[in-house]
Amino acid sequence: MKVIPNSLAFSRYGISVSRRVGNAVTRNKVKRRIREILRLSVLNPGWDMVFIARASAAGCDYEWLSKNIRSLLKKEKIVVLGESG
Repeated sequence: MKVIPNSLAFSRYGISVSRRVGNAVTRNKVKRRIREILRLSVLNPGWDMVFIARASAAGCDYEWLSKNIRSLLKKEKIVVLGESG
């Protein structure tokens, strides 16, 4: 995850999944899972984020991915504590 502050009243995010992760079905599955995790998280405004999925993300289940993404968001103080879903 790469993060930079922006001067907007909302946060934006992008998801990058390379071909190394797997075929198109696998890549889209990883992107959908990351999008859903972020949709359920209450993000503090004013951040631009890029999530870069690694090849190991293809074999991970939703719970593991969710725990690790939320951990990254809390570490960077981007998620509103207690409201992460």
